[in-house]
Amino acid sequence: MSAIPGTTYIKEPSTVTTAEENQLRDLVAGIIKDVATRGDAALREYNKKFDKFDQEAIEVTAEEIEAAGRQCDDKLLEDMKFGIERVTQFAKAQLATMKDLEVETIPGLHLGHRLIPIQRAGCYVPGGRYPLLSSAQMTVIPAKVAGVKEIIVCTPPNVHPAVLYAAHLSGATKIFKVGGAQAIAALAYGTESIPRVDKIVGPGNKFVNEAKRQVFGLVGIDQLAGPSEIGILADETADPKVLAADLLGQAEHDVEARAILMTTSREVGEATLREMDRQLAILSTREVAEPAWRKHGGIVLCDSEESMIAYSDEFAAEHLQIHTKNAKELALRLTNYGSLFIGDKASVVFSDKIAGTNHTLPTRSAGRYTGGLWVGSFIKTVTHQWVEQKAVDVIAPICVRQSHREALDAHRIAAEIRLNYDVI
Repeated sequence: MSAIPGTTYIKEPSTVTTAEENQLRDLVAGIIKDVATRGDAALREYNKKFDKFDQEAIEVTAEEIEAAGRQCDDKLLEDMKFGIERVTQFAKAQLATMKDLEVETIPGLHLGHRLIPIQRAGCYVPGGRYPLLSSAQMTVIPAKVAGVKEIIVCTPPNVHPAVLYAAHLSGATKIFKVGGAQAIAALAYGTESIPRVDKIVGPGNKFVNEAKRQVFGLVGIDQLAGPSEIGILADETADPKVLAADLLGQAEHDVEARAILMTTSREVGEATLREMDRQLAILSTREVAEPAWRKHGGIVLCDSEESMIAYSDEFAAEHLQIHTKNAKELALRLTNYGSLFIGDKASVVFSDKIAGTNHTLPTRSAGRYTGGLWVGSFIKTVTHQWVEQKAVDVIAPICVRQSHREALDAHRIAAEIRLNYDVI
């Protein structure tokens, strides 16, 4: 990040080097090329190499889905269905705000747009160290609510049975046992088993993120949703114990996760630093959370609320929490983030699991120009026009003159022929 006036570090995070990024880019490019060339054969080899999964079939069968459901106890199924209902409810409410449009801007000139769902979506559901039971819901449900006809899920082999069953309950059309960059390549290019999709969505590790970046253009993507990030804005009223718990809640996702506290209180910053050490010592996921915190974690001391806001907007955190006495007022002054959590009762964990807002969000400062996954991510807004002669009489002469100025003769004729059919 660039230097922000009025800020200093109590603990400074490290940054990714160009050499690391180049190595990652080249590795992923090789995987994508291999899958595009050899299809299912390459996927089976990568399944064996990366996931120790040596089976011929890569599509999840109906029998496997039923078996996965039987492995979910009643309370798990109840919680899963509660989360599905919350995500569905919010996606439907969002969809209700989107409307087709047609307007007559001058007499006879009719302009509009239609909202058309994409035909086939590819949803990546990560496996990783922990079974993220809600990730299938977050990617599949908005696609289903949007009206996508085919929803293809890819998830690493040996994933938790509840993940498979959640994808099924959420509305997946087909589910495949393929993870990592190779899954993104398969969705982008298509293989003998996996159909090529129109758009790929979903979070993942750095390999998945880089693969999405490389296939963008061939297919659409939601955003580059890489390892988790959290930013917290805190003043002297914040509780270091709660701050540390929320920071570690994201740090335990991945050793590359980023957790940044921005505070106007040195006392709160230093107390949180001590609290991080205390909580790490008793955390069962310490082997992941600690290297993430040591490498990428940061505590930023800000000399004013304004400099804290400036640092936050530059960071553009995936998840942004506000622990200040004026949280609601401060929220209105922030512009760059993936999803905002206002007040110390609103934790990222609620959104991660079942609250209803989507947890597939932009990382690495992409919140400066995009939001997270939502029902609109699966809908194209496409424009149209139809024109009456009375509008032609107004706009065609202007187009004729403009085309002449630009030396575009065919453009001129296309406009003028609607005024004078015998012009040529």
